[in-house]
Parts: sequence; C-alpha cells; structure tokens
Amino acid sequence: MGELKSWILIIIIALLLSLLVRAYVVQPYRVEMTSMYNTLTPNDLVLVDKVSYKLHPPRRGDVVVFVPPNSLNDKYIKRIIGLSGETISVQENTVYIDGRPLNEPYLHSPMLSNLPDIKIPEGYYFVMGDNRSVSLDSRSFGPVQMSSMVGKAIFVYWPFNHIEGLCAYSGETP
Repeated sequence: MGELKSWILIIIIALLLSLLVRAYVVQPYRVEMTSMYNTLTPNDLVLVDKVSYKLHPPRRGDVVVFVPPNSLNDKYIKRIIGLSGETISVQENTVYIDGRPLNEPYLHSPMLSNLPDIKIPEGYYFVMGDNRSVSLDSRSFGPVQMSSMVGKAIFVYWPFNHIEGLCAYSGETP
C-alpha cells in the first residue's frame, strides 16, 4: 500500500508542476489563420515563452502571441515590426521605421495600402502578420500594449515536417 501512495504522490506532483510550467513558463498555442504564412501555417503548434519579456523588452522581429485590443476573447500571433517610441509608416509596400526602410525577407504578400506616419507610444508595439494582404494587425487595431502580450513564440513542434525554431529577425538595415 505504501508503494501505491508513493506513485499517487509522484503523479500529483508531476501534474502540479506541469500546470505551473504552463501557467508561468511556457504554453502551447495553435495557429488558426493564414496571417503568418509562410512562417507559420494553420494548425501549426508552437511553444510560447512567457518568461523572456519579464527579463527584457520585446525585440523587432519577435513572433508574439497577444490579446488584441479589438477582441479580448481571442489570441493572435503576429510579428513585432515597430518598437515603443518609433515612428512607422508604409509606402509602396515598404515599411519605414523612423524614415529608414525595413528589410523583411519573411514577407509572403504585399501590404496593398499605404499607412501614414504613426508614432508608437511607450509600452506599445506595432505588430503585423507576414502574409500582409490577409492579416488583421496593428494597421487595423493600432499598436498593442506590452501588458496584452502572452509571450514570445519560440518553437514550432507540430507537425513534425515543420519543426523549427522561431528566431527573431531584426530587419535592421546597415
């Protein structure tokens, strides 16, 4: 009987630890739309790191999961394009950050419309999907507050033929 109690205790501890890890460290997220295509496709499963942004601010190029201001019951996944304090604009399918063109090799489709200068407030980030022609992003609902971010998508773990890390691409121009 003592061995059974030990196994039950081990299982309970393992369950509690897994719940704590999911709540505070890393959690899975399922991509549902095509707004991040080619980087991510519908039904990809990614791991979202919930700790990094407690240690440092988000960086340009990070793929993030957040609660959008236009739909508080949803979670979106997009790429950080503009950082707090910067001015962003779009002219002829090119994103400009503080007047300098942003190099974006991950793009799948053109933006289709221009965007006038927008100054990103402190504590906010401008996010866009990689498949710009279908992406509902900061061009529609404005910059996203840091407090709305769930975390940084770091790794695609499903399907097996699409396993890869999601490194940030800064897009900085020399």
